Amino acid sequence: MPDQPVGPILEMRGITKGFFGVPVLQDVDIDVRPGEVHAILGENGAGKSTLMKILAGAHQPDAGTMVLDGQEVRFGHPIEAQNAGVSIIYQEFTLLRDRTVAQNIYLGREPHRGPFVDTAAMERATDELLRSLNVEAAIRPNRAVRSLSIAQQQTVEIAKALSFKSKVLVMDEPTAALSPREVAALFDLVRLLRERGVAILYISHRLREIFDIAQRVTVLKDGRRVGTLDVAATTSRDLVKMMVGRDLDHYFPPHAAPADVGEARLAVRGGGVSGLLHDIHIEVRRGEILGIGGLAGSGRTELAQALFGVRPFDQGEVEVDGKSVRVRSARQAVRRRMGFVTEDRKIEGLVLPLSVRNNSLLALRSLGSFLRRGSGGIPVAELLRTLELRGAGLEREVRFLSGGNQQKVVLAKWLACEAQILIFDEPTRGIDVGAKAGIHDLMRQLARNGAAILMISSELPELIGMSDRIIVLRNGTVAGELPAGSAESDIMFLATGEQDVAGAA
Repeated sequence: MPDQPVGPILEMRGITKGFFGVPVLQDVDIDVRPGEVHAILGENGAGKSTLMKILAGAHQPDAGTMVLDGQEVRFGHPIEAQNAGVSIIYQEFTLLRDRTVAQNIYLGREPHRGPFVDTAAMERATDELLRSLNVEAAIRPNRAVRSLSIAQQQTVEIAKALSFKSKVLVMDEPTAALSPREVAALFDLVRLLRERGVAILYISHRLREIFDIAQRVTVLKDGRRVGTLDVAATTSRDLVKMMVGRDLDHYFPPHAAPADVGEARLAVRGGGVSGLLHDIHIEVRRGEILGIGGLAGSGRTELAQALFGVRPFDQGEVEVDGKSVRVRSARQAVRRRMGFVTEDRKIEGLVLPLSVRNNSLLALRSLGSFLRRGSGGIPVAELLRTLELRGAGLEREVRFLSGGNQQKVVLAKWLACEAQILIFDEPTRGIDVGAKAGIHDLMRQLARNGAAILMISSELPELIGMSDRIIVLRNGTVAGELPAGSAESDIMFLATGEQDVAGAA
């Protein structure tokens, strides 16, 4: 990479901001240099998004200064920030899905020939941008955005930022919805931007990404800057301690002891779903967390959906507490005291405009008269106190909660029905480190109380740290079983089939 200027291109000094008398940021300093990726870490509510919205002109600071390229600036509107060379790519994209790539990139800035939009010129300019990112073969200027993958849409957002000749690019949780292969492609783009001297502020909850892509990292906690470190001179343990204010000697709770694990609460023998799963044999026992690993497309989520009756098994036998059952719908699964914490909590797990109370009662109310013949469930207020739901009253809309608190509301929905078999699909996706530890502790406590938990996770440290046993899927079937604490390489051998290839060589 060519030599870059040493001094910062952007400096934010003493940034302070409050809403309705509540301080959100207090005297925060941060800077970023040309050709640098500067990561920003912090728990939900630490002030990361507010700081970036101030930079982008969406919020005005109560105090503090910003200096861009040697000039003090203050942006009253996001358009002013963009025109000055500051662009932000939010986690929720701002693209218009029914318009083309070119129309999105030059929205409001379309070239004209007389009174008409010069579509040909706009598409030529877009093609040049895409070529500069080496993606012109996969993304065409006249292609509708709705036909693009999430990763491709993100690339369009980057191209749009470059069209403003951005000096500073903010990326907010850019890999939250990407596969490992798409993450690698995104990192290639980030490195390309670095080589061109673009300064990148990178917000992520994933510590591994910080070590892969960033040169410096700033940690925020409770609206204050804890510190800024060179990535090469720190460790994940150091960063976790800075974020949560304590040393997590035991990042994951202890595994279950053999005496804590009881009989099988859920068993599948020869289970199959046409075209998706075949010859599935698993048991989930009382008091244990059974981890499910595998690559994208291996059948992990399809297994969870089959167990919960969303896409039922059409082959094999399912047993719940030793009795053969047929689970043909989600309602039947709930009646069997099963709960499903889905991968996408916002779309599949919650009704965002509803209150905490009403979301917690969704599954309970769906049971109707069936539940009234039983125990009646657990009082919601008591349940939420048990789950340590912080900073949220029962009548608050869940869309205003942090990711960790939203996940607790999803869990409350199933615990209100006294679910004893719980399926967690990516339980901590998009949740900060401190909130992850809270979810992990809750899962282990549920297992200690007799629940049987099946956990799907793409994060190998989580899979290893939380699971009492690990089942690895490949091509829709069970590739093998591993004990607690197995090595990442053992999981990947089973997930990819490389072990079989090596053995045949």
